[in-house]
Amino acid sequence: MGRARKWIIKQLTLGEFDSHLHVWRKAVVMACKIAVLAYCINLGAHWVMYQFDLLPYTLKAGLIAATVLTPTIAFTVALAVYVVLGFAIYDLSVSRAELEHLSRTDVLSGLANRRAFLEQFDDCTGEKSLMVIDIDRFKVVNDRYGHAVGDEVIVNVADMLSTVFAGRGICARIGGEEFAVFSAELSFAEFAALAEIARTRIAGMLTRVEGGPVSVTISAGITRALPRQKFRETFSRADKALYDAKAGGRNRIVLSYETAPPEAAAFTPEPAARISGD
Repeated sequence: MGRARKWIIKQLTLGEFDSHLHVWRKAVVMACKIAVLAYCINLGAHWVMYQFDLLPYTLKAGLIAATVLTPTIAFTVALAVYVVLGFAIYDLSVSRAELEHLSRTDVLSGLANRRAFLEQFDDCTGEKSLMVIDIDRFKVVNDRYGHAVGDEVIVNVADMLSTVFAGRGICARIGGEEFAVFSAELSFAEFAALAEIARTRIAGMLTRVEGGPVSVTISAGITRALPRQKFRETFSRADKALYDAKAGGRNRIVLSYETAPPEAAAFTPEPAARISGD
């Protein structure tokens, strides 16, 4: 009985759907199964009633009625119920996917948000490179041109990062005018080269506004993460390199070759390289 129960539940379970057509196909299959099951139950009931002489009509008439009516009625009712339930399940799954996407996406830039970026970084167990980026003097843009222009600048910077690192890195806006990119596919040198391309292109971008075009530059710090190193310790090194880029005049990228937290790296210091902008 237990196996039969599990089999019936498995056969009648709707499951997940990826389209309305998928709902209709599954509903038709489920309705056919239910119609067959109902017909078999009806035949069995007639046989039992016939054995105990409880049929108010002849067995032949009962079997004809069962054959004509039971599958038709059962199929129609089951199809209607399963289509309604299937559409409800599909709509719920779509809404859930949209909510999940929104919860992991920065609304303004369209990039991953801080939560999604941290999860993807920490889930990546291989060696990777991390870049932390800050738009130079962004407060001046907001104060002079307004937050609407500031938002447009953020969108333009995000688009450029996505274009340069398309398919080769994960880009995110992790707060305000701060962005981050990491890649496990590129070597440290390749990652730094793409970062410099992004810096150069962003410096050459113009945001058209009333009163004349607006241009911005970025500063960035890049570091490496060894396998299984988490975001927190890696970010602290990249953030320190970003601070050095800001202190060095902005519109530049500072590379940190350290792969250990500051307290550990103090015993085995490694050199830092700087890519300077004009």
